[in-house]
Amino acid sequence: MKLLLDQNLSRRLVGRLSNEYPGSGHVTEVGLDMASDRAIWEYAGDRDYVIVSKDADFRQLAFLHGPPPKVVWLRVGNVSTSVI
Repeated sequence: MKLLLDQNLSRRLVGRLSNEYPGSGHVTEVGLDMASDRAIWEYAGDRDYVIVSKDADFRQLAFLHGPPPKVVWLRVGNVSTSVI
């Protein structure tokens, strides 16, 4: 499984998770840092990513459209990267 981390998460997480989730990336690394949620959704679905975000909008897209992609919605508030 490879993860696509949303803008609201640190890019440093990609490196920290690389052993467990090889091939993962961050939206800024793939040129989607200014893209709409829908564009990120389509990119992830086409490339077999699981979206990881603190944004409830992806949860709503999952309810509307179903997978792919799958979504991990982090409900942790404003915490440090090490906590995530």
